[in-house]
Amino acid sequence: MPEADASDREISLVTESGRTGAFTLRVGGTDQSHVDLKDPTRLEFDYIQRMADVLEARCVEGAPIRVVHIGGAGMTLARYITATRPRSAQVVLEPHEALTAFVRQHLPLPARSGIKVRPVDGRAGIAAIREDFADVVVLDAFDGARIPAELTTGEFLSDVARVLVNGGVLLANVTDHAPFPYVRNVVAGVSERFGHLAASAEPATLKGRRFGNVLLAASDTLLQVEAIRRQAARSPFPYRVLDDGDVRKQLAGGSAYTADNSSMSPEPPGGKAFFA
Repeated sequence: MPEADASDREISLVTESGRTGAFTLRVGGTDQSHVDLKDPTRLEFDYIQRMADVLEARCVEGAPIRVVHIGGAGMTLARYITATRPRSAQVVLEPHEALTAFVRQHLPLPARSGIKVRPVDGRAGIAAIREDFADVVVLDAFDGARIPAELTTGEFLSDVARVLVNGGVLLANVTDHAPFPYVRNVVAGVSERFGHLAASAEPATLKGRRFGNVLLAASDTLLQVEAIRRQAARSPFPYRVLDDGDVRKQLAGGSAYTADNSSMSPEPPGGKAFFA
């Protein structure tokens, strides 16, 4: 199992039992990504599958898209998009150069992938991207097991809205535990900049039985919630999908974060999250 170190956090790969070419990337004890080099369409972390479900419901099948990924790690979703939508242009904002070097060495990207990695943090990176560049912006960035505070502020979200084309989609992976104080604050900020919202999570997470991932989707045009729900029903790990009304009712009451008043996502139980 190869190991390296970045910012005093050990980086390692855990080989999937019984399957060659499939690995879990672990950083500082937290499982950050699962990558199957032989089949990049195989998505083991269910929140990544949920992201793919939104893309498939939203975008023309097989058509290339332009994507900005805030957070790189193993670049699982970027590899999926390359495999399913050849000629897509993708920019990955990943400040940890040692992590990127480790991934390039041990989990190499396919030739002519269209994936470009910029060694810059998400806040500075998104500010430098031109207006109307991306069809999709994916926020899936963690410092250890927590989302950096600057990646949920109103100022950051305004830049995301600027970078997205008309009809573009923000996909944000946030982590929390019911009653979701952090998620509610993020929803408040997102709803100020996008007219249409959706969210999805495992039933156990929504019922408060476990700390987990809540995927937020936002756009200035209608989201294909029913199509996403059909995808959810076929998932190996079925999940609930909340439409705009559900989100605004069930995840309301938060206060939008600003540059002067922001917070990292909550610490997971035990200090380590498994992004399942």
